[in-house]
Amino acid sequence: MAAGTPRIFVSHLSGTAVFDPNGDPVGRVRDLVAMLRVGNRPPRLLGLVVELSTRRRVFLPMTRVTGIESGQVITTGVLNVRRFEQRPTERLVLGELLDRRVRLVESGEEVTVLDVSIQQLPARRDWGIDRVFVRKGRGGAFRRSRGETLTVEWSAVTGFSLDEQGQGAESLLATFEQLRPADLANVLHHLSPKRRSEVAAALDDDRLADVLEELPEDDQIEILGKLKEERAADVLEAMDPDDAADLLAELPEADKERLLQLMRPDEAADVRRLMAYEERTAGGLMTTEPIVLRPDASVADALARVRNADLSPALAAQVYVCRPPDETPTGKYLGTVHFQRLLRDPPYTLVGSLLDDDLQPLAPEATLPVVVGFFATYDMVAAPVVDESGSLLGAVTVDDVLDHMLPDDWRETEFHLDEEAAEGTETAEGTAHGS
Repeated sequence: MAAGTPRIFVSHLSGTAVFDPNGDPVGRVRDLVAMLRVGNRPPRLLGLVVELSTRRRVFLPMTRVTGIESGQVITTGVLNVRRFEQRPTERLVLGELLDRRVRLVESGEEVTVLDVSIQQLPARRDWGIDRVFVRKGRGGAFRRSRGETLTVEWSAVTGFSLDEQGQGAESLLATFEQLRPADLANVLHHLSPKRRSEVAAALDDDRLADVLEELPEDDQIEILGKLKEERAADVLEAMDPDDAADLLAELPEADKERLLQLMRPDEAADVRRLMAYEERTAGGLMTTEPIVLRPDASVADALARVRNADLSPALAAQVYVCRPPDETPTGKYLGTVHFQRLLRDPPYTLVGSLLDDDLQPLAPEATLPVVVGFFATYDMVAAPVVDESGSLLGAVTVDDVLDHMLPDDWRETEFHLDEEAAEGTETAEGTAHGS
């Protein structure tokens, strides 16, 4: 390698912004593509997998990279926007090389790959992988094992040419831990089924639940089917009840009932209640866990509930004031207090004096067009669902309305944009991304 050429560890590149020469954003780095070579010769780095603002993943050859510095990648501005498809001879560096168990050539000791570094070849625009950062003993980035770590030349280790045996998911998870659930869902969707299953198994229940809610239906069913039934039930409990109900509705009756039996009775009861409604009605769309307060609660109490970081922005936009009991189905629904109103009144003010009770709540049997019209007419982000007896059953949020207004396969379409539409915006890289 040329003296003075900066060495970059690939974990630092994950999520790095990519810009054209004018400083306009192109996308973000999601992985690197390398080609392994015979013997112990260091792999050649072919390019980057870049995720555009449309979530399409495209290939950016390293020959089109003019600089990697200060947390950004600069390109020549010439980009082929055809969707990236991995070839059999290619390896995804973040997705396939990290966490692999390999051996030190000199001692034969088994080690775990935590990172690899890349460096530009001298007098050329090509890049290569030159060094490997490993940990002795067992355990990846999230394990408690604290074996000795060391950086060695690529030629000092062997085992990268093997299949994915023994490859964990810890370092890959560390690489993507800052991603929003929708973005991590996109990552999982593009992994191999084996790797997707490994990563899903390594996520905690809450994180996996959030990601499942953002995945296409086929991916949801595949991942849930590979979990042990007790774990699957735990994940379903961590999902929003309406999303859990939608997912369970796609399973065979025997599997659905078995998972419901394994869930906590109160969680299963909410899901069963939702499954009793037609899917495209307010009852089928609603969540059973809105913010419910009694009329003698104060503004300070309401704001404390709104601050809950686990709430979606739509659910946190308003609180619902009801007579006891406080869990849905509640006692008599009295009205709604919007977040902006809470900010305008003193903390000691009782929410019962701030009610917006002019709007009629949605009935559980209200059809999707009726729900959409309600949201559009009154500029709402969430709406209460109340039954004939006046009890609050739940709330419909705008994100659930959008989910059901879009085509059934919209998540799949989001991950795989139409090829013909993309080719219409192509800027001329050529068809062979590896050349």
